[in-house]
Amino acid sequence: MFKVAAFYRFVRIEAIPALRREILAIGATLPGMCGTILLAPEGVNGTIAAEPAALDRMIEFLDERFGICENGVKYSTSEEKPFNRFKVRPKREIITMRCAEADPTLRVGQYVGPAEWNALLADPDVIVLDTRNEYETHVGAFEGAVDPKLHAFTEFADFVDVNLDPQRHKKVAMYCTGGIRCEKASAFMLARGFESVFHLRGGILKYLEEVPAESSKWRGECFVFDKRVAVGHALREGEWTMCYGCRAPISADDRERDDFEPGVSCRHCFADLTPESAEVLRMRYRQLAGK
Repeated sequence: MFKVAAFYRFVRIEAIPALRREILAIGATLPGMCGTILLAPEGVNGTIAAEPAALDRMIEFLDERFGICENGVKYSTSEEKPFNRFKVRPKREIITMRCAEADPTLRVGQYVGPAEWNALLADPDVIVLDTRNEYETHVGAFEGAVDPKLHAFTEFADFVDVNLDPQRHKKVAMYCTGGIRCEKASAFMLARGFESVFHLRGGILKYLEEVPAESSKWRGECFVFDKRVAVGHALREGEWTMCYGCRAPISADDRERDDFEPGVSCRHCFADLTPESAEVLRMRYRQLAGK
């Protein structure tokens, strides 16, 4: 059993190369450590896993350095090792938006806890935005939320500029997987003049962890960026799998279609496959499966 932790913190960071070496050195001593940590001048972001005691030691170290527990670390479990190896990567941004005014170290919207989120969803004066990418929203979403159909988070600013108006949309609430994207988006929207901006503390993962299924306004599962593919209420591993051809999440219905072939294709990529590329994928799949 692996313990999984998802976390982030917007905080000014210097001496990133030295910090990277230190984190890698500690990770090398911890059994089963895997996953990725991103370091940038604006903060830290990561999803990592290890044997439970080893993960707790790494989280303790990261909290001492960056205060990651202030935002709340989201914990779950995985029956199998969810990542192949442990990486610490320097980046320009821990979540890429390419908007200088989107600076959460200067300003952020109002946090809303999972217990209060349903009331916000029910407020007719609030527009609720899903700040995730379109392939993630296909797996699950909150009732009544607006899907901007983003292919990348860098498109969010353009969506806001074209579709929203600070004079008309007085209350805006946002959510994402773990809280990081909507926190950065809230900084952007405040800089653009929106008055009341809210975001879900801890993201979908914290909501699914704390809100009982019978009271939940979440529909479907939540896409996660590891081998589990998706999780449901109480953060139990979900039913979605991943196409090894294009890496898109695929449902049980997708796997019943004629254009699905394990390890090769799904409805998202079948039309783009050539016979040659399909055969390469088949060979790779047979090798991975030991056939």
